[in-house]
Amino acid sequence: MSQHEPLKVALLGAGSVGSQVARLLLEGRDELAHRVGAELELIGIAVRNVDAKRDVDLPSELFTTDAESLIARADLVVELIGGIEPARTRIRTALERGADVVTANKALIATHGPELFAIAQERGAQLNYEAAVAGAIPIIRPLRDSLAGDQVTRILGIVNGTTNFILDRMHERGDSPAEALRIATELGYAEADPTADIEGFDAQQKAAILASIAFHTTVPVDSVYREGITAVTSEQIKAATRAGYVVKLLAICEKVQNEAGEAAVSARVHPALVPAAHPLAAVHGGNNAVFIESMAAGDLMFYGAGAGGVETASAVLGDLVSAARRQVAGGPGLAASRHAELPVLPIGEVHTRYQIALQVKDEPGVLAKIAGLFSDHGVSLATLEQSIPECDASASHEPAAAHATLVIGTHLAAEHALDAVVQALSSDDSVHVVTGVLRVESAA
Repeated sequence: MSQHEPLKVALLGAGSVGSQVARLLLEGRDELAHRVGAELELIGIAVRNVDAKRDVDLPSELFTTDAESLIARADLVVELIGGIEPARTRIRTALERGADVVTANKALIATHGPELFAIAQERGAQLNYEAAVAGAIPIIRPLRDSLAGDQVTRILGIVNGTTNFILDRMHERGDSPAEALRIATELGYAEADPTADIEGFDAQQKAAILASIAFHTTVPVDSVYREGITAVTSEQIKAATRAGYVVKLLAICEKVQNEAGEAAVSARVHPALVPAAHPLAAVHGGNNAVFIESMAAGDLMFYGAGAGGVETASAVLGDLVSAARRQVAGGPGLAASRHAELPVLPIGEVHTRYQIALQVKDEPGVLAKIAGLFSDHGVSLATLEQSIPECDASASHEPAAAHATLVIGTHLAAEHALDAVVQALSSDDSVHVVTGVLRVESAA
């Protein structure tokens, strides 16, 4: 080991991840020094309340409420407080001083990444954020470094453990959406307010990050189409199973062509039908997985724990060691590549396949009429499943109106064409209700 002077590490935040980072730093001090070539000295942990109860027993003298003084003395700053402010200000301050920064803050990277990367590049510092996407799974560095000589064409990611747990329970146990969410909350997979997860906001931020790295393009988070799982029904889950699919909430990032034939990027988050034989269909519980399709390397999948204090701390420590090694070796930090700056395709121009479920009148000519509505908007039918429920007697003992349930699969179609079909179906007097629309995602 070289005789490089110790590198001072400031830790901001001591929650479930931060406390584990501190523990691993302290317990692995000697081993990390050998790996880095210099000692990593934890000089303090900035928190809002120094007396708060922690998950890990840490030396009390490390805690402080004065984040600014820690940052002023640090060579490396680890930000684990989350949210936009004061995290953004703290990171800006550290980078402007030339300190390297490690963060797990997906919201901040997705919304203010370009600003922070520009400061890092100007100051010769490094901003690392492996833990911002998919927890313990290494995916940022493989995309940025390992596949730097390749061309990534598509990413399909299960990047939210809460929604994967809920959908998995619905498939495997037959739970209703409400029951699956209740169990997820009891087991700690879902927060007391699960909105960010079940409405797709969390996955939307991660999709923006993945697409930006993979396609060397700034992808603003609000340009990523978002749809959560709250509209997914037990009936859709059963229909998917019968058709040989599994429903997953996917972050989908693709390099595509726009209507003018020019290169563009598509980034979207929504529930999707995945073939049961696809590797992503076998991702159960709260786990995450990211499936990458590339020109030279082919298909790759990264799988593992998408959350958890010690698991995410592993990714943070990996970034910290990488940054520390760079400081020992010398040289400027690695700049984020955004040289392509491709346009981001609106969801209406995206082409995929669909499964539409609807209830219609059970009478002659309805199927032909429905098929005609699809044809009128340029959407070609691929499959049709029809079921007729038993008729129930009403309170007045008059027969209930007969109806049939249709589940229709399509060939590739543009999103705007499918939207037009759904509007036409909803307005047609032979259709009681369109009960659900799911996109179908599989190998390109």
